[in-house]
Amino acid sequence: MIIFLTAFGIAMGFLEAVVVVYLRWLYYPEGFMFPLKPMTLERLSIEYLREISTIVMLLSLSVLAGKNFPERLSFFLYSFGIWDIFYYVWLKFLLDWPSSLLTWDILFLIPVIWVGPVLAPIMCSITMIAIAGCILYFQKKGYAVKIGLMEIFCFILGAVIIFATFVWDFSRMIINGNFISRFSTLAIDPEFREIVSHYIPATYNWYLFALGKALILLSLLLFCKRSKKYQKRILP
Repeated sequence: MIIFLTAFGIAMGFLEAVVVVYLRWLYYPEGFMFPLKPMTLERLSIEYLREISTIVMLLSLSVLAGKNFPERLSFFLYSFGIWDIFYYVWLKFLLDWPSSLLTWDILFLIPVIWVGPVLAPIMCSITMIAIAGCILYFQKKGYAVKIGLMEIFCFILGAVIIFATFVWDFSRMIINGNFISRFSTLAIDPEFREIVSHYIPATYNWYLFALGKALILLSLLLFCKRSKKYQKRILP
């Protein structure tokens, strides 16, 4: 199963990269860089739907491939991680981009634009693959895999912190510019589009990112420790 999930992730990463290649040829013929070029509401809506569709595809694959919740969660995390890593591998192959792992990129658009150095999402993807591997390992060994409340708490808190580092700049623009009441129309708000047209990311909060990663790794450590010591084996 892992072989097929890997093949799917690599192929999906290529498909995603090809779409981005076309978008960059259209909007950034000189090469992608900040500030961002404006998009029409129609094209931006299509991008939203494309992003939602990728998540639906990964979820659907995981539900079909997995037999229970831990296995489905593992398959989702693994497929997502492979897809995201190879998305950048294919961009490097097709466009010779990014120039380095510290190059800034648009990571996602929902609910606001996520931005960050390429290294950050790649590190997240590696962690997702590691978590999936640990869950699948214990399942293969015959343990009744259960995820404890403390692991869930640490994981969610860490994920929220990392998410905050990605959306920090655009969330601050929205709050400081009093755009919250106009959030549903931000895509066509001329004042907000003007601000975005001058936005160039400068610094990334690696300290906050490290805190989020530490919490997620702590949740993984707690899960592995508890699984080894306290969980009963499933009788064959």
